[in-house]
Amino acid sequence: MIARCQVDYAGRLTAHLPMATRLLLIKSDGSVSVHSDDRAYKPLNWMSPPCWLIEDGKIWTVQNKAGEKLVISIDEIHDDISHELGAEPGLVKDGVEAHLQELLAEHISTLGDGYSLVRREFPTAIGPVDIMARDQGGASVAVEIKRRGEIDGVEQLTRYLELLNRDPLLAPVRGVFAAQQIKPQARTLAEDRGIRCLTLDYDALRGIESDEFRLF
Repeated sequence: MIARCQVDYAGRLTAHLPMATRLLLIKSDGSVSVHSDDRAYKPLNWMSPPCWLIEDGKIWTVQNKAGEKLVISIDEIHDDISHELGAEPGLVKDGVEAHLQELLAEHISTLGDGYSLVRREFPTAIGPVDIMARDQGGASVAVEIKRRGEIDGVEQLTRYLELLNRDPLLAPVRGVFAAQQIKPQARTLAEDRGIRCLTLDYDALRGIESDEFRLF
């Protein structure tokens, strides 16, 4: 939907978007996101599933189980369309990212002493988890691997964890967000959600010594 609207968020923080024309996306997974025309793919504000949308005239209230609310007040609707996208074939990882996954699986102790590999590309209903492992105590650990760690990667791992923790054979499942570089905002969000961050050294995983302090 393209509409002139204002948006108010109430939860751990509060935020207000004044009246303006924006793009509203309501996806089949239940998520709702608010976009402007100058932020590429990143939304101005959003609510991740599980959440529910209540429409009361021109007031939309999106709420999650934690009681957080995204209230969208619509002044004028310019366009409103619905389209079924069909099955998602999944992301094809680039060479470096796929190789990071392979190397981390081979050197699973990078996650910590006593860790063991369950499998790579662990299947779920919403896509494969890069690595499923067990820690030294036998608890399940889901690992999402990125070349560059950003907020969308944390959101992706959060969705996996919410789904995996519904399985009594796996729960409790903890998360590790692993990347060559992790942006401060992504690290803050991950740690706030109890997800451990791990910076990966690609050369070290390949067994190549750093030449940072060498003269020749």
